[in-house]
Amino acid sequence: MSNERITENLVRDKLRDLSYYSADNDVRVEEQKSEIQAVKKYLKEASKSGKGGKGSPEFIISSETTPDFLIVFECKADVRYHESTEHNEPVKYAVDGALHYAAKLSKEFNVIAIAVSGQTESSMKISSYIHTKGAAEPKELLTKGGRSITEIIPWEDYIEHGTFDPDVQRMRYNELMAFSRTLHEFMRDHAKLTESEKPLLVSGTLIALYNSGFAKSFDAYSPEELQRHWLHYITEEINKADIPNSKKANMTQPYSSIAVHPELGKATKAYPKGVLHELIKMLNEKVWPFISVYHDFDVVGQFYGEFLKYTGGDKKALGIVLTPKHIAELFTLIANLKKDSKVLDFCCGTGGFLVSSMNAMMKLAVTEADKKRIKEKGLVGVEQQPNMYALAASNMILRGDGKANLYQGSCFEPAIVKALKAHKCNVGMINPPYSQSDEDLHELVFVRDMLNCLVKGGTGIAIVPITCATSPHPIREEILKHHTLEAVMSMPGELFYPVGTVTCIMVFTAHTPHEDSNKKTWFGYWRNDGYVKTKHRGRIDLRGTWPSIRDSWIEAYRNRDEIPGLAVKKQVDHTDEWCAEAYLETDYSNLTAKDFEEEVRKYVVYRMVNEVDVTTDDDEEIDDAEIE
Repeated sequence: MSNERITENLVRDKLRDLSYYSADNDVRVEEQKSEIQAVKKYLKEASKSGKGGKGSPEFIISSETTPDFLIVFECKADVRYHESTEHNEPVKYAVDGALHYAAKLSKEFNVIAIAVSGQTESSMKISSYIHTKGAAEPKELLTKGGRSITEIIPWEDYIEHGTFDPDVQRMRYNELMAFSRTLHEFMRDHAKLTESEKPLLVSGTLIALYNSGFAKSFDAYSPEELQRHWLHYITEEINKADIPNSKKANMTQPYSSIAVHPELGKATKAYPKGVLHELIKMLNEKVWPFISVYHDFDVVGQFYGEFLKYTGGDKKALGIVLTPKHIAELFTLIANLKKDSKVLDFCCGTGGFLVSSMNAMMKLAVTEADKKRIKEKGLVGVEQQPNMYALAASNMILRGDGKANLYQGSCFEPAIVKALKAHKCNVGMINPPYSQSDEDLHELVFVRDMLNCLVKGGTGIAIVPITCATSPHPIREEILKHHTLEAVMSMPGELFYPVGTVTCIMVFTAHTPHEDSNKKTWFGYWRNDGYVKTKHRGRIDLRGTWPSIRDSWIEAYRNRDEIPGLAVKKQVDHTDEWCAEAYLETDYSNLTAKDFEEEVRKYVVYRMVNEVDVTTDDDEEIDDAEIE
C-alpha cells in the first residue's frame, strides 16, 4: 500500500547524502513548518484545500548566504499522482502542490519547487520548477545548458541554476539598482559623505567583505573599532597581491580619509553600532551576494553611475561619461576576443571594459592555465584620477585578477606609455574623457595614443562624440597616416542619458596605414539598441530586444554586409565625414501609404504631448508604473 512517509524518507536520505544536514554549512532544512518569519507569514493561509488554514511543504530549505532563495519539496507516494495536466489540483498531485506553495512564497523569495513521487529510488519521479520573486507564473528549472533537472542535487547546484535564470538575473539587477538610490540617500543623510567618497565606501566595503574574516566579525566591533578594522581588511586584501609597494599605496590611499570620517564612527540613537556598521550590513545583505555570483557585472561602476544621477552639477563638464554595460559587452564582440587576447583599456575609469573582457575571455578558457594567463597577463589598464584608480583596482580585486597590470597616472606619461607597449596588447578599448577644452586633450588624441600602444595588426575600438567623425581635425589625418579606419557605427542619441553626448564607435587596425590598406570603411547605423528611458531607472532593455539587436549588428559588422538604410561601405580619407548618415541611401521600396500615415500620426501626437517627453525609441520615457 502506498505510504507518503516512505517517499519523504527517500528524500531525507538523499538530502543527508548531499550534506544538506551537515553542520559544516549554513544550509537549513526544516520539515513541515518553518521558523523563518516571512515563510510563516505566507504559509499561514496556504492550505492546499483552499479552505483557509496553514500550508505545510514536506521540506523547506534555506541559507543565510542566499537569503532570497528557498527550496520547497512536495512528496506523493504514487507516481500516478505526480502531475496533473493543468497543475490545478495541489491536494492530489506532487507538482501541483509544490507550485501552490511556490506561488505563495514567491511574494518574497525566488522559490525552487521540487516535486517527488514514488516509493523506491528506481521508481522515483522528480520535477524541478522555479517561481521567480514577483513573477506571475512558474517555469521549469533548467541547467545553464538548458537541460531538465530530474534528480535531487546539492544546494549549491540548485542555487547556481536558479541564479543564472534570466528572470532571476533581471529581478536581482532591478533590485540592486533600486537599492542604489536607497544607499545614496542613506549616505547623504546619515554618513555626510562627499560625492567622490560614496563610491569609495561601496568599493572599499566590498573589498573588506571579500575577506571572510571581516564578513564574519564586523558585527562584533564597536563603532570606533570598526573604522580601523574596515581599513585594515582593505589593506590586507590589497597586500595579498604580488605587486610593487608603490601600487599598493596608491590603491589604499583613497580609502584612508573614509576610515577616519567623523560621522561613520559615531553611535546614534537610530544606529547604536554606528552608521558604518549599518552601511556594511546593507552592502553585505544587498550587494555582496550579487557580486559574488555575477562576475561579469561592473557593480562598482554601476553604483558610481547611479550616484552621479542623484547629484547636482554638470556631469558632462567633468568628462565623466561611464560606458553602459551592454556597450562594454558589445566592444568584446566587435574585438572578437580570444582566450589569449591581451586587452588594453587606455582610460579605464572603474574598469568596465576590463570586467567585460575578462568575462568574455574566461568563457573561452579551457584549462586552469588559460584562466591564470588571462588574470595575470590578459588585462591592462591605466587611470589618472586616484579615486577612479582605486575603484578600478577594487573591481579587479573582487575578481581575483589583474591588479598588477593597472597603472595609476597619465596615459601620456612616457614611463607609463613604455610600460603599456611592453605588454604587447593586441586589443585596445577606450572611452576617453569628453568635453575637454584643451586641444591637447581632444578625444582623438587619446584614440591616437591608444592605437600607438598596440602591436601591429591589433584592433583598437573607441566610443567618442559624433563630432570626432563629422568635424575636421588634424589628428584625423595623423591617425590615418599610421592606422586603418575599419568601421564607424553611429550609436543611439540617448546612449549616455542623462548626459546628452551623441556618440559613435570607431574601429581601427593598428600600424597599417589607411592608404596602404586600400579598403573601404564599413559604416553602420546603430541608432536603435532597443533601450528606452524610464524616470527612475535610466535607459533599460524593457522589451528584451537587445540580444537579438546586438547579434544582428555583430553579424553585419563581421560580414561587412551592406544593408539599405542600415549599413554601407565607402572609401574615405581624413577630409570626409566618418558616419553612416553621410552615405546611406534610404530604401523606399517597401514604403506604403499606411506607413506614411502612421508617421504623420506619430508626429502630430508628438507635437501635442511634447512637453511631457513621451515619444518613441531614443526619446521615449516611461513611468515606472508602466513597467510593473
